[in-house]
Amino acid sequence: MTESVAVHLWGNIISSMHNGVIVVNADNRILLMNESAQRLLQVQDDAWVGRSIVQLIPHSKMHEVLSGGESSIGEKMVISGRACMVNRTPLYENGERVGAVAVIQDISEMDHYRSLLQQMESVIEFSTDGLYVVDKDGVTIQVNTAYEEITGFRREELIGRRMKDLISDGYFDQSVSLLVLEKRQRISILQRIGGKKDVIVTGNPVFDEQGELEMIVTSVRDITHLNGLRQELEKARTFSQMQNNRYTIHSGDTEQSFIFHSPPIRKVYEQIQQVAPYPTSILLYGPSGTGKEVLAHLIHDLSERKEKPFIQINCGAIPEPLLESELFGYEPGAFTGASRNGKIGLLELADQGTVMLDEIAELPLALQVKLLRVLQEKQLQRIGGTKPRRLDIRIVAATNQDLRKQIQAGRFREDLFYRLAVVEIAIPSLAERQEDIGPLTDHYFAYFCRQYRIDKQISQETRQVLQNYHWPGNVRELRNLIENMIVSVPSRVIEPVHLPPHIQDRSQPDAGVSLKERVQQFERG
Repeated sequence: MTESVAVHLWGNIISSMHNGVIVVNADNRILLMNESAQRLLQVQDDAWVGRSIVQLIPHSKMHEVLSGGESSIGEKMVISGRACMVNRTPLYENGERVGAVAVIQDISEMDHYRSLLQQMESVIEFSTDGLYVVDKDGVTIQVNTAYEEITGFRREELIGRRMKDLISDGYFDQSVSLLVLEKRQRISILQRIGGKKDVIVTGNPVFDEQGELEMIVTSVRDITHLNGLRQELEKARTFSQMQNNRYTIHSGDTEQSFIFHSPPIRKVYEQIQQVAPYPTSILLYGPSGTGKEVLAHLIHDLSERKEKPFIQINCGAIPEPLLESELFGYEPGAFTGASRNGKIGLLELADQGTVMLDEIAELPLALQVKLLRVLQEKQLQRIGGTKPRRLDIRIVAATNQDLRKQIQAGRFREDLFYRLAVVEIAIPSLAERQEDIGPLTDHYFAYFCRQYRIDKQISQETRQVLQNYHWPGNVRELRNLIENMIVSVPSRVIEPVHLPPHIQDRSQPDAGVSLKERVQQFERG
């Protein structure tokens, strides 16, 4: 190859280089500049020939290379407003330094992309959703802080490891990344992490320009709070639907005040004060109408659960075929006729609150078994469900029957009885607490006069008749009688003659008063 051909060849090589090339002589004047350098310095044609490089690049350091003879590699500098990387090398001929060569690489776009990359990394890092990235082989390549906080796993444990190995080591029970690798499409699943957090996991495939799978980006969103809100909304909706339900009762009703003066009921009150603060199950037993529901309310109001739900369930009032679904709830489509949305049960609705199981002796044996399991395991499983739900309720059971006799007759489970009757409280009949008849009469008389806006009085003779009556229906009978007299008797003052005959007869009225005198007395009233 001749010298002229070689020179021409090297000229073509330098001209075709993507990076800018500038050659100066010993006087720092430009001998050669390729097209890339010309575009960067914005010079045209041969306007650069023979000019000092300082005229085009004022802060050039080529003179240092010429004088010192040492190369300068990888120096960043701004040329014509663009970020560049410059390499400078002395040029020798026959052992004599005759000039220098500068190779200039425009890195402004590289810096731009690096800046974009840093910004994207910041966006990923500060995203409130957890982000998890694996490559086409299922190897973890990136994890952000939110993912660490949601899952409790540190990125050092995950990055560089295959997803299959992480599953084998128990980090995950399933992987949306592996599902996306298999299906090559976007997939979302619901997961529970650590038994506490509910998350929705979405895997998105990323393809290159050739349509090949390059990586999978998985987003993880903590929906525990949203699920909590949804459950609260479901509870609120269910409460709303139950406003007039026959087997629920509302706390705070003024007519439910607990009125007593007698020693027997005072003893009951003191016992309730003692046990109410504890979550112990309580069994209330006594004749019908003695106010067991009022005492159940009192237990709830004296406990730490007083701001939580109080639900009264009459086990004898709900038809047996419906009782299980009402108590335990059901999942969507659990049985023919079930709501497609499922239903929350009364026990679950009372979570963290108090449940009064009235007429507990009427609970079918099959449901006694399920209730016992709820009390023992403190969790509930809806009909048709597979996942147990944690449950924290306090049970107050009530009955007017002797449960021990029911156990002997095979109609009530002994193990359930001992679960319910941790504390037994006997409610005396009204006949056993006659000191309370007067205060109860005054209370209900004032209550119904105020409710119906009626101004009436009750005579002393009538009070005495009521005091002498034996009240087989207990407090309920007394309350109903007072309401009846207030709304049905036209007289402003209620006299003994206004009372029902069976009460007058039982109270031994004055035999000297004839029927005619009674009628006249009634008419005068």
